Amino acid sequence: MVYYFTSNTVSPSAFIYVGKDKVERCVSFLYVYVYVDGTPIHCEMDIATFHVDKLSSAHIYLRLGEGETWENIPRELMEDCAQLTKANSIEGNKKDNITIVYTPWSNLQKDGSMAVGQVGFKSQKMVKRILVEKRENTIVNRLNKTKEEKFPDLRLEKENRLRELRRRDQAAQQQRKKEEARIAKERKEKAWQKDHAYDDLFTDDNLAQSSNQDREEGWLDDFM
Repeated sequence: MVYYFTSNTVSPSAFIYVGKDKVERCVSFLYVYVYVDGTPIHCEMDIATFHVDKLSSAHIYLRLGEGETWENIPRELMEDCAQLTKANSIEGNKKDNITIVYTPWSNLQKDGSMAVGQVGFKSQKMVKRILVEKRENTIVNRLNKTKEEKFPDLRLEKENRLRELRRRDQAAQQQRKKEEARIAKERKEKAWQKDHAYDDLFTDDNLAQSSNQDREEGWLDDFM
């Protein structure tokens, strides 16, 4: 089971996702999904993950919107994620001035030596930190009012999503090929027109008219 929260600090609304417990969070690491406008989305680089630094806490997942990256999350949405992360840490929720780390989903690392629910980072250069001075009950309460429990089949949804992405990619490739063919045809036609621009000037009729050979005797008198 997983929990979904809705942040209305941005438009369209953002959806934040978290596993119910450390086992669910570990499983969810393999099939990361959040919902945008009710649609399950899977995309490595378009998901930001949040965790309390050096303390046990839930991993909070944020599905980024169009044009957003994990490095330019709107301030209000960032605050929602940070407060929700703090609230989902037993120890962190009791402390002030805690640090929240966040990174793109693709930077998370998991191997067999790690405990259940534990993950690492592939690159520390892709990890950022923000300071949360204290718990903001207004924010936490607002998010908790949107909380939904769901039992998604993440494996199936992932397969369906990847199938949809492949379909879109194939359609985009076909469109690119059509456009490339159109451009090639257009260039070929322009090249032909350029090479044959003076063809009409050198027809037999035009050459005959411009030749002096067949002119009547005395044709020069017109210029006298």
